[in-house]
Amino acid sequence: MRPLEELERIQREMPLIVEHGRHAIIALAIIVLGLITVKWLNKTLKKSLSRLPLTHTQASVVRNIICIIIIAIVAVMAAIVVGLPPRPVLQFLTIISLSAMGIIAVFRPLIPTLPFKVGNTVKAGDLLGKVEAITILNTRLKTFDGTTVFVPNRKILDDIVINYHFTPTRKFKLEINILYDEDLMKAKQIMETIMVEDPRVHPTPRPVVYLMSLNKGYVELSGRGWTNNLDRFVVNRELLERIKLRFDQEGITLALPQMQVHYTGKNKPPSYMEG
Repeated sequence: MRPLEELERIQREMPLIVEHGRHAIIALAIIVLGLITVKWLNKTLKKSLSRLPLTHTQASVVRNIICIIIIAIVAVMAAIVVGLPPRPVLQFLTIISLSAMGIIAVFRPLIPTLPFKVGNTVKAGDLLGKVEAITILNTRLKTFDGTTVFVPNRKILDDIVINYHFTPTRKFKLEINILYDEDLMKAKQIMETIMVEDPRVHPTPRPVVYLMSLNKGYVELSGRGWTNNLDRFVVNRELLERIKLRFDQEGITLALPQMQVHYTGKNKPPSYMEG
């Protein structure tokens, strides 16, 4: 009789099991959808808050607080679907959420943050490379010769860091040397025209060419302009190439670094240099 009694008990409890199972599946679906929403919202807030006049720490605090609120709402909905009393659940999650938000708001600004994010090109100490990953203990950099370097975060925080992606634009410099007897104004005009005609060079502030020096054995010219941060390296090299080719067409000769040595009567050259 026991098997029959057990079967009858299962049959009596089956509607209850089905009902609770259905509620559990709905609650699980709510949690999964909620987590997906929080993940999407976190990425969206990162982009949106970056356009506002907020520091990285302030944006991080706002983003975390909003995500905590969304998670609390999802947890309350899932608990109500399962059948738990909504009021105690809401009170408990409210206390937890407020405590978490308070801790984040108070202690988050005190936690040191790295002055870069994944994808930035940075110079940390003597290392120059692209940030591939950031963990609590170290940062993974890939240098431009293909070497992967793991740098302790404590060392980065104690050293000077240059973030080449922190600002959207950067100035570039084109250093060109010509002979004294070349047409100075023509050379300047060619350099300026090549910079202005390149669509990657920003029109404001306008590119300009300066005469930097006349006392090094040649005429030292320097072209200055602004371009997007990510384009700076390529723009600099390609403009130098165009200037060189254009100077060759116009017959303007580039100068090589020179050093003049003067001998006086007191400082005669060694005997093996005479004759």
